[in-house]
Amino acid sequence: MYDVVVVGGGPAGLSAAVVLGRQRRRVLVVDAGEPRNARAAEMHMYLGRDGGSPAALLVDGRAEVDAYPTVERRIGRVVSVEGETDGFDVELVGAGRESARRLLLATGQMDTPADVPGLGERWGTSVFHCPFCHGYETTGKTLAVLGNGVGAMLAAYVRDRFSDDVVLCTNGPSTLPPPVAELLPARGISVVETPLTAVEGELDGLTLRFADGSSLARDAVYHRAPTHQSADLAAQLGAELLPDGCVQVDEFGRTTVAGVFAAGDSARLAALPDALTLVGPGAADGVRAAVWLEQELFRSELPFTPGG
Repeated sequence: MYDVVVVGGGPAGLSAAVVLGRQRRRVLVVDAGEPRNARAAEMHMYLGRDGGSPAALLVDGRAEVDAYPTVERRIGRVVSVEGETDGFDVELVGAGRESARRLLLATGQMDTPADVPGLGERWGTSVFHCPFCHGYETTGKTLAVLGNGVGAMLAAYVRDRFSDDVVLCTNGPSTLPPPVAELLPARGISVVETPLTAVEGELDGLTLRFADGSSLARDAVYHRAPTHQSADLAAQLGAELLPDGCVQVDEFGRTTVAGVFAAGDSARLAALPDALTLVGPGAADGVRAAVWLEQELFRSELPFTPGG
């Protein structure tokens, strides 16, 4: 039996594995190899690697994990989890079952861009979801924001921070709340309600085509796409999910199921309005959860209850 099975091999999962490996815990990391930022050429706000390749970070992280003899890393997919503290069963596709005393879920989320031809193909290269990740590089560019309702606040943000030429495309009749509808023209943001039919071209040379035959030239597009869990393992275990689908965790990274921790952009505190989709916080979440998971394991082995 492993001390911990870590499901997910991104920044959160690998960081957790390093922490646990350094404490000489027997750990299995299962990595499906499908990172959310796979199409991004650069990552930002990760101290010491700002502007570096997210793929290179994973390569280096895997090598660091592999240096610890008590940690095993497998490429694979976990399809089911069940059990309870000190007796979890983890089923891998075509690789049988493994057992663990604790679980750490770091499976991440996936984006689902709007169903507009050409939009998904440009995800992460000229269509961006996060102004913190990509905003600086789009400074001074002509920008379009695809969104409706309260999502239009993204247009107000990128107009405030990065560009004085921003067009909001609602891809159909506007559902903007009155305060937002009034804010946009006051900030110099025009609104196009005609449905989009295609996105063509590349960064600094995009063309947005609309159902009425009109088109709009833009350098880049922002789109806050809906997200979903990459795996339903937390739900299988009965862990509580927040309204946006994130796994609810406490300050220690614990889910509502005893013995199950979660880290990365698939999990968040209930007090926060949204999950951070940045590499740095993801890695930090993995470290934090692993530290407290290690302390839980250690205390569970004592013949008394500390502080009791």
